[in-house]
Amino acid sequence: MLDGHQPEDSNQRAQSEQAQAQLVAMFESMTQEVPLILFTSPAQNEPLNQASRQVIRAIREMAPKVSLREYDLGHDLAQKYDVTSAPTLLFDPEQYNMRWLGAPAGEEAKALVEAIVMMGNRATGISESSLGVLGQIDSPRHVKVFVSLSCPYCPQQAVNAMKAVIERPDLVSLEIIDVQANPDLAEEYSAFSTPQTFANEALIAQGAQPEELFMLSLQKMEQQTVFIPESDAEEVEADIAIVGGGPAGLTAGIYAARSGLNTVVIEKGALGGQIATTPVVENYPGLTQVGGKTLVDIMVSHALEYVKIFPGEEVMEIHPGDPVVVQTSRRRFKAKAVLLATGANHRHLGIPGESTLSGRGVSYCSTCDGPLFKGKKVIIVGGGNSAVTEAINLHNVGVEVTLVHRRDTLRAQDHLIKNLSDSNIPVILDTVVKEIRGTEKVREVELTSNKTGESSTMAIDGVFVAIGYDPAVQLAQKVGADLTEDGFVKRDNKHRTNIPGIYSAGDVEGGYKQIVTAAGQGAEAAMSIFEDLVNPYWKKETGQAKAK
Repeated sequence: MLDGHQPEDSNQRAQSEQAQAQLVAMFESMTQEVPLILFTSPAQNEPLNQASRQVIRAIREMAPKVSLREYDLGHDLAQKYDVTSAPTLLFDPEQYNMRWLGAPAGEEAKALVEAIVMMGNRATGISESSLGVLGQIDSPRHVKVFVSLSCPYCPQQAVNAMKAVIERPDLVSLEIIDVQANPDLAEEYSAFSTPQTFANEALIAQGAQPEELFMLSLQKMEQQTVFIPESDAEEVEADIAIVGGGPAGLTAGIYAARSGLNTVVIEKGALGGQIATTPVVENYPGLTQVGGKTLVDIMVSHALEYVKIFPGEEVMEIHPGDPVVVQTSRRRFKAKAVLLATGANHRHLGIPGESTLSGRGVSYCSTCDGPLFKGKKVIIVGGGNSAVTEAINLHNVGVEVTLVHRRDTLRAQDHLIKNLSDSNIPVILDTVVKEIRGTEKVREVELTSNKTGESSTMAIDGVFVAIGYDPAVQLAQKVGADLTEDGFVKRDNKHRTNIPGIYSAGDVEGGYKQIVTAAGQGAEAAMSIFEDLVNPYWKKETGQAKAK
């Protein structure tokens, strides 16, 4: 495997061999040569230089059309291509102005593979809508995408940018910048969360985007939040359309497809939802301890055996009826039923400085952004399992972390609290964060004691927020589904909403917000939908109403 991970059992070994075979097939289908040039220096980032070599050599063993030349930073070609840091990887520099500053390893190895395949086939698979937006760009765009090796969202944004370069090499150039290898650049651009995207020195996106929104942001030169697709978008027919690719949605897809239903899963962001950014999962049955992203990969691999997944597509509208019509940023789906497994979003503090300094020291993902703060001082705000887990994760990657909680006791599980104590991580209880201060980046926070009312300031470099999640109910509200008093989707014991043909499952319904319960709810919802499609309850209710 490209990341050097060794499978622990026969199932993982089989999955690894299957993935290897798929990669070989992808590389063998390439029709064009893809020359890569790697610039290194023993005086700069030698571990990352070595990581770059290992990843590229692993690819070359499978891809005969990929070639690699390596030069020292002192070579004339470094001056020709204006390369000043190591490692720097150039992609077919006679064809494209695209480079990677850092090692394309870890999560980013996926983007590297996709880039090579796209260049090797001179085809990106870009949607017609995105191509239309790119065609409207009439002046140069120099793009910088800041990424980190541990960020599961970064490959999506990196690939978006690569597609733009390959489709418009005349006007679009790209630097993918690993913040760990280039902390000075991250500091210069105040890129303290990943991914962040700049074009011509202007910030155009924070976080990963669906492909069309990225292209529109690139064209408009500012972040876009709404993309209106063309009316002649491709149509897909299915029995069930599942909105959301977290544990509830993926499990529902498996159960629905195994019941004989034609099922699709639509996910606008990273597959796996919150699990993808969870450093370690220790309470999932059968797996004593597993990385969140590893668990996601296992779930996605299983689901792909049964369902078709549409990643990077945002659902814009859902129109109930027979069929239910789901309009995404790329196409239209017609389904007999829709399952809303939209999960939940990070809850915000809602205090001065939080939004203005988001991505500039304020973060909601220690897995994504923690390595950038190595040797620096941060606080984690929260007192539950997530907050304590993230505090321990930050401590383990060399961050000086303090946990701040508004209550007088932590709400995390006992073994996590013990790990926190064993790690000698300071905890400040009965204290709230009133304000986050800084200009270009976080410099300090104002803290207020709940007991005494006294305020104090703490000089820090970052604030990680882990205070829970709010349900992602926007689509449910659009479709007219009722909500509970707490703001979750209201449903019956069959996971039916008040709108015929619209169901829900997972964190969007509330409850315990655990991976295992979300998966269980997804299974329940899928079986309910199967039963209802065989004997639609809404038709029975209509018949009874007419009889009266």
